[in-house]
Formats: sequence, C-alpha cells, structure tokens
Amino acid sequence: MTPETVVDIIRHALMTTFWLSAPLLGVCVAAGIAMSLLQVVTSIQDSAFSTAPRLAAFLLGLVLFLPWIVAKLMAYTTFILGDLGRYAR
Repeated sequence: MTPETVVDIIRHALMTTFWLSAPLLGVCVAAGIAMSLLQVVTSIQDSAFSTAPRLAAFLLGLVLFLPWIVAKLMAYTTFILGDLGRYAR
C-alpha cells in the first residue's frame, strides 16, 4: 500500500465523518442560538430551560437524519470493503 493510498483513505474517512456530523451539528447550533435568544428576551437564566430543548432538537435531528446517515455509512463501508484487495498489495 502506497502512502498516497493511505492518505486517500484517511481523507475519505475524515470527509465522510464531516458530512455525517454536519446536519446534526447544524441542528444543535440553530437550537442553541434560538434558546440563547429566547433566554435573553425573557431574562430566564435557568440551565434546564435551555438544555432540555437543545436535547430535544438533537433527538429530532437524529431521528430525521438517521436514514441518510445510515445510507452514507453503508456507501462508505461498501467503498472501503469493495477495494479490499487493492489495499492488501
């Protein structure tokens, strides 16, 4: 296995990780900003007031994006295991 192949495998793994985490991170950031703005407007500084909706938004995002995430993971696994003979050289 050449160093270029290893770099390509690692690059592909990191890009797949980025694209799999991006939708959930986007949902969490949007929920965090919305809750922070709501706390500023209402002057409520309770930590449970902001934590519970953020967790609920993450769970909703996970449920919505899970089929897409599983499909991407299956495509990545097929890509890696499909060329297994090429990596053994």
